[in-house]
Amino acid sequence: MSNKPKGLTPSRRAFLKGAAAVGGSMAGGGAALAASPDPLIVEKQPWAQGTGDGVDASPYGLPIQYEGDVVRRNVEWLTADTISSINFTPIHALDGTITPQGCAFERHHSGAIDMRKEDFRLMINGLVDTPLVFSYADLERFPRENRTFFLECAANTGMEWAGAQLNGAQFTHGMIHNMEYSGVSLRSLLEEAGIKPEGKWVYVEGADASSNGRSIPLEKALDDCMIAFKANGEALRKEHGYPARLVVPGWEGNMWVKWIRRIEVTDQPIESREETSKYTDTLEDGTSRKWTWVMDAKSVVTSPSPQSPIKHGHGPLVITGLAWSGRGAITRVDVSKDGGKTWETARLANPGQPMALTRFYLDTTWTGEEMLLQSRAMDETGYVQPTKAMLRETRGENSIYHNNCIQTWWIKSNGEGENVEVS
Repeated sequence: MSNKPKGLTPSRRAFLKGAAAVGGSMAGGGAALAASPDPLIVEKQPWAQGTGDGVDASPYGLPIQYEGDVVRRNVEWLTADTISSINFTPIHALDGTITPQGCAFERHHSGAIDMRKEDFRLMINGLVDTPLVFSYADLERFPRENRTFFLECAANTGMEWAGAQLNGAQFTHGMIHNMEYSGVSLRSLLEEAGIKPEGKWVYVEGADASSNGRSIPLEKALDDCMIAFKANGEALRKEHGYPARLVVPGWEGNMWVKWIRRIEVTDQPIESREETSKYTDTLEDGTSRKWTWVMDAKSVVTSPSPQSPIKHGHGPLVITGLAWSGRGAITRVDVSKDGGKTWETARLANPGQPMALTRFYLDTTWTGEEMLLQSRAMDETGYVQPTKAMLRETRGENSIYHNNCIQTWWIKSNGEGENVEVS
């Protein structure tokens, strides 16, 4: 029985042997031994001639200097001031699904605030039997949960409605991150206060100067929402709502209120600024729809892409990207190299998890041909990610939010990528 890897023609081994025959070392991921010795193999290098850093050199570990370009980035012209702005996750440079907190995008309405744990208070009032105020220490005494979810800004990909705009997956799709949250269920806190029969909604409010607030149906609040105080095993970062934030799985990021200070049980939505004048979707006829909370199935190829070009030359190529859905688990991702004319089913790194990022791979061979790379996600409800033309048929080009269309990268013969529209 052959153990030869499937899916690549020619095989990597055969390709590498061929590379060695035409001169040895190549940039395609490795090569058989060349005729002339490689100094990096046969000569002792500086890092092997002395001792390295001690365990106390960096008490809080940081990425090595050679990865210093993997950072969040802002687009200066998007907003008048960074106090009320956004930066973008470098999804083109990451792999797997968990986003390091230091790379996870930020969105602020009045800047990230400083608050000590000791100064944190969370009030539950309104249509409850007993209004309560919780300290941070109080939250730590409730039964703990650990759950992994994506958080996506409703405006992610929003600038692409009118055509290809920003040249990089970080900028077109980087208003997203995926982290493991530790905290307590919102249900447990609401049940502690006791919900009166007429309670149908909750209004959640943050402690920052913008007083960002959103109305959430009680059914969702009692289902899977959390008050999180840890992410990826450590305390929330300041920019992500330290010391505690709301988690609303699968729903738009604006509802994940940071620095949460108050939860009011009500009999109707509050109709706040962030759910009337903002975070509504303007349609072709000028009317706007609201309560469009759920983030529909979406995906993007992260490499190769404009910020992650093909540098290794011809031969084996790994096409990879991310897929997600606010309605459940991703079950399948297809990849097209020709702008949607034909599709190949990608390999999921792991089975999809509800409301969490899923990594996909397509192992292929590239011989320098131009490609129009696309990905198309499907979730467990049967929903299929649409083209931009499909979305425009119902929403026109005036929308900002909830653009989950299929993205296209034009990969040129030199391996470089460009954002183009094939709708």
